[in-house]
Amino acid sequence: VQLQASGGGLVQAGGSLRLSCAASGKSFRAYSLGWHRQVPGLQRELVAGITVGGTTNYADSVKARFTISRDNAKNTVYLQMNSLKPEDTAVYYCSAQRGANWSVWGYWGQGTQVTVSS
Repeated sequence: VQLQASGGGLVQAGGSLRLSCAASGKSFRAYSLGWHRQVPGLQRELVAGITVGGTTNYADSVKARFTISRDNAKNTVYLQMNSLKPEDTAVYYCSAQRGANWSVWGYWGQGTQVTVSS
């Protein structure tokens, strides 16, 4: 599966953004999907994930602010980000895997920059 992320940008603290990740290839609905982020000098971290069955997982730092969802008909996964904080500034990557191991992701899209100004 190939992944193409979009939707990043510059937003003020307290604002919202929605990231999208369109997938090409077969059997989109058979993949668990995720969003990760990375700040220069730090490890990439899982922000949110969603399984084939719709089970979700969120990093503690984004719970109640971010929502991951998937549209299997459109082969797209979304990340709705509300109440953004400057510490959310990072490059965001979408990812996919055949299983449901939150630590192992086999497919990656290119990153999209999110910058939150204070």
